[in-house]
Amino acid sequence: MPVLSRFYGIVIRMYFRQGEHNPPHIHAIYGEDVAAFDIQSGNILEGYLPAKAVAMVREWMEIHRTELVHMWTTQEFKQLAPLE
Repeated sequence: MPVLSRFYGIVIRMYFRQGEHNPPHIHAIYGEDVAAFDIQSGNILEGYLPAKAVAMVREWMEIHRTELVHMWTTQEFKQLAPLE
């Protein structure tokens, strides 16, 4: 699962497996907590992250939404700038 970005102890990953992946989403890992976020809405699809980490992931997703949708569609993964 490619790492797209790392910031404030949060690791953002995306991967694609045929039977498993709709709607388009990313995985955010913070310590031992993991959550999958819908790229379009920012809603948590499954898992848990602390509220501060959720807010940072959503802010990062807002900045990179177009790039995330493109990666999801093309499967051309690349590193994205961290949240600063």
